[in-house]
Amino acid sequence: MGPLPRTVELFYDVLSPYSWLGFEILCRYKNIWNVHLQLRPSLIAGIMKSSGNKPPALVPSKGKYLTNDIKLLGQHVQVPIRIPKDFFSVILEKGSLSAMRFLTAVNMEHPEMLEKVSRELWMRVWSRDEDITEPGSILAAAEKAGMSTEGARALLEKISTPQVKNQLKETTEAACKYGERSGWALCLQL
Repeated sequence: MGPLPRTVELFYDVLSPYSWLGFEILCRYKNIWNVHLQLRPSLIAGIMKSSGNKPPALVPSKGKYLTNDIKLLGQHVQVPIRIPKDFFSVILEKGSLSAMRFLTAVNMEHPEMLEKVSRELWMRVWSRDEDITEPGSILAAAEKAGMSTEGARALLEKISTPQVKNQLKETTEAACKYGERSGWALCLQL
C-alpha cells in the first residue's frame, strides 16, 4: 500500500490564464501524483489589491511576455488557450466577480461539478473569446458543463447572497495569507 494522498489546494480565478494552465496540469496528473486536489475559487482582483500588485497586462514588459508565454505554455500542456480580442476590456473592465461568485456557489452546493464548470468558464473566456459576466453566459457555461438549467438558475440566484459573498471573500483572504501574488496559488498540506 502506497502513501496516503497529499492535499493540494488550488486558489484560482478564471480570469487568470496561468490559473487555467495550473488547473489542467493538476487535474490531469492528480491520480498519478497521488494528490487530493481541493479547488478554491478566489478573486484575483482582491488578491491584486491586497498584495499591491498590478495585473501583468498593465506593465508593458510583462504584458508582452504574457502574450507569448501563454501561447507557448498552452501548446506545451495542450490547452486551447488564446488571448481574448478585447483583452483589456475583459481583464480590467468586465472582470470575473459574477463568475467567481457562481463558482463559489457551485462549490458550496455541488462541489462535484466545480471542476467541469470552472473549465467551461475558462474555455469561454480564454479559448472561445466569449463572455463570462452576464447571467446568460454563466448559465450557458454551467449547462455545457452538465448542470441542469434549473440547478444552474438556482445557484445563479444565490451569487448575491451574503453567504456566497462572504465565502468568496474568505477564500480570497486565505489565498492572500498563503502569500499569493500572481493570481494562482498552490498549497501542499503535509
